[in-house]
Amino acid sequence: MTRFDTAPGRPLWLTTLADISLLLVGFFVFLQAAQAVDRRALTAGIRAGFDAEPIPMTLERAVVDGFAPGSAALPRGTANTVDFVREAAADRRIAVTLTGGTDGDVDPATGSAAILATDRARAVAALLVREGAVTPAQVAFAPPGIGGRGVHIDLGFAGDRQAVADRQAPVAASNGADQ
Repeated sequence: MTRFDTAPGRPLWLTTLADISLLLVGFFVFLQAAQAVDRRALTAGIRAGFDAEPIPMTLERAVVDGFAPGSAALPRGTANTVDFVREAAADRRIAVTLTGGTDGDVDPATGSAAILATDRARAVAALLVREGAVTPAQVAFAPPGIGGRGVHIDLGFAGDRQAVADRQAPVAASNGADQ
């Protein structure tokens, strides 16, 4: 009898079926137990286990372009962008992610394209905060990019999705009870 032979009366598929059945039972026990657990804590624990940060869900995008080559000085005509961001970011659950870019031009002092792209993003962030369009807590920076002398603005929802669902659930329940 070799190591791969099965014992008489126990086919190999039966062992596989038993393994799958136990995994399914364990999964359903986990689902049932998770109903009584704080969902925020469970989500945070799973994210921490995978070293993941929550990523804001992108809602809108804009670009501030027209920077002079090798310069981080703001171009003219940023008023529309400030108004656009102000309107969208009035909800404090909105995160504003800025990504500076270059098209191969570099910072004259350091010779670095990454530093120039970062300086451009910082200049736009300072403008948005100075004009009251966003709070400093809403601003985040993405790694510098290439593909244009500008700053990409991503407006993303970073609020608590579960809290929104919890607030809506009683409304839905009361509408159904009135009928």
